[in-house]
Amino acid sequence: MSDVREIAFREDEFVVKTLRGEELRKSYQLRHKVFAESLKWVPASADGEEVDMYDLWGSTVGLLHQDGTLLGMARLIPSSGRFMLENEFGALLPRNYRIRKERDTAEITRLAVNPAIRDPKLSTRIMLAVLKGIYQWAVENEVRYYYLEVEQRFLRALRMFGFPCEPVGPAVQLPPAGATAVAAFYDMWRFDERNAEKRPDFLQWISTIETTDGTVVSGRNSALIMTERLAAAGITGSVTA
Repeated sequence: MSDVREIAFREDEFVVKTLRGEELRKSYQLRHKVFAESLKWVPASADGEEVDMYDLWGSTVGLLHQDGTLLGMARLIPSSGRFMLENEFGALLPRNYRIRKERDTAEITRLAVNPAIRDPKLSTRIMLAVLKGIYQWAVENEVRYYYLEVEQRFLRALRMFGFPCEPVGPAVQLPPAGATAVAAFYDMWRFDERNAEKRPDFLQWISTIETTDGTVVSGRNSALIMTERLAAAGITGSVTA
C-alpha cells in the first residue's frame, strides 16, 4: 500500500482522524502511559514517549475531544511495511504459519484508551469510536483483513462488541510483564455479514460518518471496498457484502 489515505469524521463531541504533527506526538505520550508505564510491555523512556520503527510506515488514528485531548488511538500498519507480528509478536503464531501480506491486509497495533478515563461507560464509548475509526480507515484504504495482537481478555471484549476476531495461535505469556496475549485475524466482510443479521443498527452506525464539514455519508462498509476495487479494474456492477 504505497499511498495510505487519511480519515477524519465527527463522532458526537469527538473527532476521529489520522494524526499528524503535535497530535501524533500526543499519541506517543499516550502509548508510553499505557504500554510502558501501565502494561510494561516496553521499556520506559526518559522523554515519556513510546516510539518505534513501525511509526515510519504506520498510520495512527486517534479520537480527540473538542478541547484537543487525545482519548484513544490505534496504529495501523499497511502490508507494504513489516508487521509487528513478523518480529516482536512472532511467538504468538503457530509454527510455519504464513502471514498474509497482500495489499488488502493490515495490522492493528497500539490500540489504547487514555488511562485517565475512569468512567467505564465513557471508556467503552471511546473504544467503540476508535474501533469505528479502524473500520473506516480500512474502507478508505480498501483493506479487508486485519491482524491484531491483544490481551486475551480484550479479545473476548472485542468479540462481545461484535467484531469476529478469530485467534490464529495459542495464548502466550509475553515478557517482561508476563501479560497473556493472543494474535487474531479479523475479516471486514464477515463482520458486515454477521452484524447485518444480528445487529443491523450497529452496522448502520459504524458504516455511517459525519464529515468535518457536517456532511453525513452512509454505506461506507466492506461492499464499498469491493465496489472501488472493481471500478479500479474497470468492472461495473452491484456488489453486496
